[in-house]
Amino acid sequence: MTKTRRPRPAAPRSTGRATAAALALTGLLAVSACSGGSQPARQAGGPAVTAEPAALSPSATYSGGASGSASASGSASVVPLSPALTTRLDAAIKQAMSEVGVPGVIVGYTTPTDTYQRTFGVSDKTSGAPMTTDMYMRIGSVTKTFTTTGILRLVDQGKVGLDDPISKYLPNVPGGDGITIRELGDMRSGLYNYTFDPDFQQAFFADPDRPFTPAELLAYAFKHPANFAPDAKFEYSNTNLILLGLVVEKVGGQPLPEFLKQQVFTPAGLSRTSLPTDAAYPSPHAHGYTNQTLSGGVEDSTDWNPSWAWSAGAVISTLDDLHTWSKVLATGNPLINPATQAERLKAKDVGPSPDLAYGFGLFRTHGWIGHNGSLPGYESVVLYLPEAQASLVILLNTDILHDGSEPSTALARAITQIVSPNNVYTLPAPPGSASPSASSSGSSSATATGSPTTPRTPGASASLHIS
Repeated sequence: MTKTRRPRPAAPRSTGRATAAALALTGLLAVSACSGGSQPARQAGGPAVTAEPAALSPSATYSGGASGSASASGSASVVPLSPALTTRLDAAIKQAMSEVGVPGVIVGYTTPTDTYQRTFGVSDKTSGAPMTTDMYMRIGSVTKTFTTTGILRLVDQGKVGLDDPISKYLPNVPGGDGITIRELGDMRSGLYNYTFDPDFQQAFFADPDRPFTPAELLAYAFKHPANFAPDAKFEYSNTNLILLGLVVEKVGGQPLPEFLKQQVFTPAGLSRTSLPTDAAYPSPHAHGYTNQTLSGGVEDSTDWNPSWAWSAGAVISTLDDLHTWSKVLATGNPLINPATQAERLKAKDVGPSPDLAYGFGLFRTHGWIGHNGSLPGYESVVLYLPEAQASLVILLNTDILHDGSEPSTALARAITQIVSPNNVYTLPAPPGSASPSASSSGSSSATATGSPTTPRTPGASASLHIS
């Protein structure tokens, strides 16, 4: 593949960027900042990387605090599409894109009676090629929904217990006798997020094309003491998902990409979804643009190696596959037994919002169940509203924050304000986290990547940011 990135500086410049990059890497509820979790200190050596997220049937209920209700503001319902509503959606998306500076976006929204599929903007800023609905996209932390589903498949097969300690499956995890599989998937282990580690950030940003192994990623995390005792609170950490990926490999007896293909992607009907083992990127795909760089300038990150995100954020997928996946994730069908899916949905509030909770590799916000994702150059939101059987998928080709918020959050909010006014998608921005995309001129912004909100780190969908 032709490399379009500008040459990177030989040595990092101090950009004042915060570990917000870790946020995008997680891609979902990087709400540790919001929940009172300790935030890593800002590093002057370079940017932090971000990667940036239910088994409900229409009659099922979601377990967990205030987030268990259909919505804090009203019942879950959607507005039927009409020519006038479609025109409003088109205008709202274009306005949101313009406000937050998104080059291109793919949007899909479906209900049992309505379908809305649109693309806006460009997939390549150099050539001006438009976005198309069939494009493959990097989805960041939405990857976590697949890895945790792999664990649940093993639970249904009697090979893994959610309340087993991680030490039963993997040696040498600090405090592993007291950290359960469930606590890893629920983001309550207390383990340090490797994407915040300054040495990891320097290694990644100095050479975004280099491969990382899971063992290398864990080594960055395990240099640090735990942030808190297991299950003491919520804190989004990509380290949790690397460990779960290794459990799937060990117990499943296959490399993670093969296991997911055979036991998750294929049986769910996802023919165009994959976990790459290198920087390979199927065509057609959009170019991705990020300012999580050593210089603080915007670069084309299309061919950066996503191995640093692995089971936390490296999956590639498409609009149609993710529409299918949104319902599978929220209902469990046809992959997960109802009792196991019910365990997945036992979410706990992550605060400060009374209507935001995180379960086993997924979140619920204002009635919507799913995950978001963010990694350098790309963001995603994959949601399902069970009571209305509505699916929403948003894919965009930038992760550059706007006023401290993920651009994907702005788009999801604009869309849901129109189609589900009682269930408007909202994620809080974490206080005190600076965007890794801040330039050396001193601009910076707080960011919440992916889902509830975590500091951004290189490329893995570490964006709850839940991302």
